[in-house]
Amino acid sequence: MILNREVLELKSMYHYIAEHWKRPYQGEMKEIMRQRFIEWRREPTVVRIEKPTRLNRARALGYKAKQGFVVVRVRVRKGGQRKPRPDSGRRPKRMGVHGYTTWKSLRLIAEERAARKFPNLEVLNSYYVGEDGRYKWYEVIMVDPHHPAIQNDPEINWICSPANRGRAFRGLTSAGKKMRGLRKSRGLKESHNYKWRKKRLERESKKGKESGGHRSKAEAMS
Repeated sequence: MILNREVLELKSMYHYIAEHWKRPYQGEMKEIMRQRFIEWRREPTVVRIEKPTRLNRARALGYKAKQGFVVVRVRVRKGGQRKPRPDSGRRPKRMGVHGYTTWKSLRLIAEERAARKFPNLEVLNSYYVGEDGRYKWYEVIMVDPHHPAIQNDPEINWICSPANRGRAFRGLTSAGKKMRGLRKSRGLKESHNYKWRKKRLERESKKGKESGGHRSKAEAMS
């Protein structure tokens, strides 16, 4: 007897949660997100919550429903840094009236705000949960490095070492490493891989700063 293939392909709960979060502003999720934003706008900037809003994403980033784990929702204003027009002289490019582009991402800023609010906890990771026209919301997974349940867990007790103190402020979280250009095998501009590749090509072509010196115009023409 041959059963239908679709019946045999059983999906987990996390699969269906992820499917809904692929399009959070369409279908059934649209009204749910709208009601959430109405409530979240009235809350403080940093608020501790009982359980993650995106359970599948939180579990993938290391969250466990046990003592020592804390989830915090942080609100961050969207856009660049808008500053008042300076009184002294500036060229228009440096006025800052139309905004400055920050090196830090909004997710990293959310992690730093959560770390300042709870100085006895360490940031494990964070993820996006929504945005409206003015704000973005992120949920930050935080860990208590002094809790016995964390110290006795071999999968997470690495965060208890002194080398991981203040992770969010030292660029050691996922958002911080992305800001520093440390993503592996991506070849993006300003990353280590990009710079190493650029220097290697300069040495091979004998052009640029890695060529061993500047060439004269006659040498360049020859």
